[in-house]
Amino acid sequence: MDDSKNFRFSLQVIIVPFIAVFSIWLVYWSEIRFGYNFTKYGILPKTVTGLKGVLYSPFIHSSTSHLINNSIPLAVLLWSLFFFYKELAFKTLVFGLLLTGLLTWSFARESYHIGASGVVYMLFSFVFFSGLIRKHYRLVALSLAVVFLYGGMIWYVFPIKSGMSWEGHLSGFIVGLLLAILYRNKGPQKKEFVFTQTKFDLMFDENGNYNPEALIEKETEEQL
Repeated sequence: MDDSKNFRFSLQVIIVPFIAVFSIWLVYWSEIRFGYNFTKYGILPKTVTGLKGVLYSPFIHSSTSHLINNSIPLAVLLWSLFFFYKELAFKTLVFGLLLTGLLTWSFARESYHIGASGVVYMLFSFVFFSGLIRKHYRLVALSLAVVFLYGGMIWYVFPIKSGMSWEGHLSGFIVGLLLAILYRNKGPQKKEFVFTQTKFDLMFDENGNYNPEALIEKETEEQL
C-alpha cells in the first residue's frame, strides 16, 4: 500500500486518544465527587473475581499524579498507533489491553493492580518494536522518537519502586513485543526498490566495459 494511504490523517487519530484520556479522568472525578473507591475493581491476581479488573483496571487510578503520569503518554502513543498503524490500531488496542490484563492476573503479586500504565507499556513496546522490525524509515524514526520521549520507562518493568505494579508494566511490554511480531506483515511495509535498466545501462557489456553497439543490438532485437 502507498505511504500516502498508510499515513493519512483521520478523525479517529484525535477522537480515540481524547475518549481514552477523558474516560480515565471522568472515572477519577467520579471517585472524588461521589466518594467512591473503585480499587476493588482492579486486577486481583489468580482469583476469579479479580478477572473483572482485566477490563476495568485501566480506568482506575490511585492519585492525581498517577493519573497525570499515564494521561500524557497514553494520548501520545494512541495518536501514534492510530496515525501510523491505522489498519492494526483497534485490534492492537483491544487485544493488547486484554492480554496485558490477563498476563498480569496470571503471575502478579496478591494486590489490586490498577491504572492505564500496562496499556501504556503495551503501546510503547508495540510502536517501538514495530518500527525496528519493519525497517520502514518513517516507522524507525517514530521508534527513535518514542524511545527519546519515554525510554526511561523501561526501568519500571523491574521491581525497583514499592507500590508500583511493575508486573503490569512488564506484561504490557511483553504483549506489545508479541503483537509487533505477530502483525509484522500487516500494515505499512518497507518499500523494496527495483532498479530498471536505462539506455545508458545497455551501453555497457556484462563485464562493465563501454560498448555502445550493445544498445543498437538490443534495440534491433526488440524491433524483430
